Amino acid sequence: MYNWTYILLILAFILALYAQAKVRGSYNRFSKVGAACGLTGAQVARKILDQNGLYTVRVEKTQGVLSDHYDPRSHTVRLSPGIYGEPTIAAVAVAAHETGHAVQHADGYVPLKMRSAFAPVASFGSGAGPILFFIGVIMGAGAEALAGTSVSSWLIMIGIYLFAFAVLFQVITLPVEFNASSKALSFLERDGVLVGAQEVKQARKMLSAAALTYVAAALMAILQLVRFILMSQRR
Repeated sequence: MYNWTYILLILAFILALYAQAKVRGSYNRFSKVGAACGLTGAQVARKILDQNGLYTVRVEKTQGVLSDHYDPRSHTVRLSPGIYGEPTIAAVAVAAHETGHAVQHADGYVPLKMRSAFAPVASFGSGAGPILFFIGVIMGAGAEALAGTSVSSWLIMIGIYLFAFAVLFQVITLPVEFNASSKALSFLERDGVLVGAQEVKQARKMLSAAALTYVAAALMAILQLVRFILMSQRR
């Protein structure tokens, strides 16, 4: 069961920790830098939505830190307190990113549609896949045969396929997040929210740090899937 992919998994885990530290550090840094426009995250979100004709999309405050997200089911941009009510670089950057998802939804952005379609099975696969896989491994070659193939082998195969959906979801998430950040910077510059090259640079750093967390998550998922496949082949 032990192979060289453990080393890659450790490296991916370290990258995930680094990504989390990076985004937290960037948020702590740029949440202390005031935006020259004087607009709060909520005001920026409303401004961008209206500029794109999305008058019915609501902007609400939610609880937590960096819990910001766009809910396509209720057409609502939800912003954490530090983003919603503060006129900082971190606030305007994150708020613009989430409104970027609202614009994607309105435009019928294909990767976003695919991510939404995969979300239910990916959620199930990320939990059930590894469980079924390791149950199959534990049962081993002595399991009862099923249609010429042992029950354990079937469980391993099903576990791999289920987890593959979770991996695909993580991969599809990357272009969705990168595109939302690109839209965010474009909106902020176009609408005059960011003043000067320095503010644009700071907002880009904030968004890049957040994007790194998605890259790390995708990498960890891919390496875990590779490890499952190699383990199944060694059996």
